[in-house]
Amino acid sequence: MTDPDHVSRLMEQWRTERPDLDVSPMALIGRLHRLADRLRDEVVAVYRRYDLGEGEFDVLATLRRQGAPFELAPGELSRHTMVTTGAISKRLDRLEESGLVVRRENSRDGRGRIVALTDAGRRVIDDAFAAHMRNEARLVAALSETERDDLARLLRAWLTRLG
Repeated sequence: MTDPDHVSRLMEQWRTERPDLDVSPMALIGRLHRLADRLRDEVVAVYRRYDLGEGEFDVLATLRRQGAPFELAPGELSRHTMVTTGAISKRLDRLEESGLVVRRENSRDGRGRIVALTDAGRRVIDDAFAAHMRNEARLVAALSETERDDLARLLRAWLTRLG
């Protein structure tokens, strides 16, 4: 008996149409794509409750987890969030307009700029992150603790091997 999910149906169709190809990787990759899309929708819904997009949440979370004084240079933010400095600049514009971050001169060297959380930004990210963690706990609750641990271990190994 085959699994009646969408990916299984696609695989069966491809096995019929292209029996010369091994479509078994689709069992993992196809399901991971579908799962990632579903999870992204669920995660972004929480961010929206705080008037944040994924990028804004990422910037605020990056600043918050630095510890006091909750600040980084834009280039450091770019490296921590793995997006271009141009993308960071757009995110910072929106966050600054919202009063969640401020940009100021770097007092250490006077050449660069520093981005820092405002008090309002810290309150928003603290509330949003707590809601985000509750949401992620809800999303993984369908798996047993052992399944979560096994899946985390397997995904880490896979990501490590892919480089």
